[in-house]
Amino acid sequence: MNYIFAFALGLGFAAGLRSFTPPAVVAWAAHIGWLNLNNSPLAFMGSIITAVIFSLLVVFELFLDLQPSTPKRTAPFPLVARILTGGLCGACLCAASNQSLIIGAILGAIGGVIGAFAGYEIRRRLVAALNIKDIFVALVEDLVTIGLACFFVSR
Repeated sequence: MNYIFAFALGLGFAAGLRSFTPPAVVAWAAHIGWLNLNNSPLAFMGSIITAVIFSLLVVFELFLDLQPSTPKRTAPFPLVARILTGGLCGACLCAASNQSLIIGAILGAIGGVIGAFAGYEIRRRLVAALNIKDIFVALVEDLVTIGLACFFVSR
């Protein structure tokens, strides 16, 4: 299997954990030249406007995640957001590597589903097993998501 396809799946997985962090990382990576999306349908991801918008969405998502009224990530709307952003990130990674955007989008979307359900279960179980507040696990999850997204786009 081409490692780019595995990375597209992994970047989608990260989007399943936090829907806007991986697209923000991808947008900044494209903007600073880590990912070459020029001459692709996804070239807009390299603009400063896109990077700033996704960065603001990250801050909003981090705040929203701390609210008790926030729905589970496996609920329909949050899950669809993770599928879409995972697909976008996977397609960007493949576009930068001259691979199929469609395959990248599909793998990223699949990764988004896996990440959403796995992340939900892991977080729920860690909070229960360690008998700690959810925010502590959420902050670790944020760091893991940032680390995974940076790892995949920097390769």
